[in-house]
Amino acid sequence: MIRRRVVVHGTVQGVFFRARCAEAAESRGVAGWVSNEPDATVQAVFEGEADAVEAMVAWCREGSPRAVVDRVDVHDEEPRGERGFATR
Repeated sequence: MIRRRVVVHGTVQGVFFRARCAEAAESRGVAGWVSNEPDATVQAVFEGEADAVEAMVAWCREGSPRAVVDRVDVHDEEPRGERGFATR
């Protein structure tokens, strides 16, 4: 189990980024959450099997079809036993 926190910069709010992210995470069995932040970024936490979590980090570099991702900051964290995936 690994945990990654990502901050996605660009045109990522108002383009269904969170909804598509949640769908992608759930389909891969990844737990965590995704949220819009006041600074116009999207923040997400992914926790699960390494391959699935890394696939979600890669997904964030592309985002939803209408998103324009400029940068993704990735931070390693200790797993916390997240269950399910939430959109905040």
